Order: sequence, then structure tokens, then C-alpha cells
Amino acid sequence: MTFVVTESCIKCKYTDCVDVCPVDCFHEGPNFLVIDPEECIDCTLCEPECPVEAIYSEDELPEGQEEFIQINADLSPKWPVITDVKPAPEDADDWATKTDKRDLLEQ
Repeated sequence: MTFVVTESCIKCKYTDCVDVCPVDCFHEGPNFLVIDPEECIDCTLCEPECPVEAIYSEDELPEGQEEFIQINADLSPKWPVITDVKPAPEDADDWATKTDKRDLLEQ
């Protein structure tokens, strides 16, 4: 089992989660974060840190978010590791409650 970043993170990209990760398994893309499933140790520390509730255990993914298991696995080797909190995008709060953002994911 691993944790997965889901659609809610797209265009929000809050980085509170990376600060608590003991194994540096987060990777940063242009407008999204992913978790490397090979590095994640299932510690659960990141999940409550996400202000938009975008992080789930792969066993507890909301319906319709299953594709993000593969998205996290595919993008984590391509994107750089992020270990420090960064300011969220200026419009992150505007995107926090929006749904159906999958098409906006920049790779």
C-alpha cells in the first residue's frame, strides 16, 4: 500500500505535505505533486497536512480517482524531488474547491 496524490492537488499544489515526509517521496511538477510509490513508507504523516484533502491511501481512494495511482507512479521518476515547503500558487485557493481538473494536469 502507498499514498496517492489525487486530482484535488491540480493547480493548488500546496506543499505542507512535503515538510513532514520522512523519506522525501514527493515529486514536483508544474502544477501538481506526486508520491513515489517505491519510496513511500505508508507513514500517514502527509495525509492530514494537505489543506485540500488530496492525499489518500491507495486502498481508500475516492471513487473516480483510481487513475491517480498510475499517474503518481508514472510521473514520480520524471519530476524532481521536493523537500521544502514553497508558497502555493497565488490562485491556489480559487482552485481548491474545483472538481474535474484532470485535463488541467501539466506533465
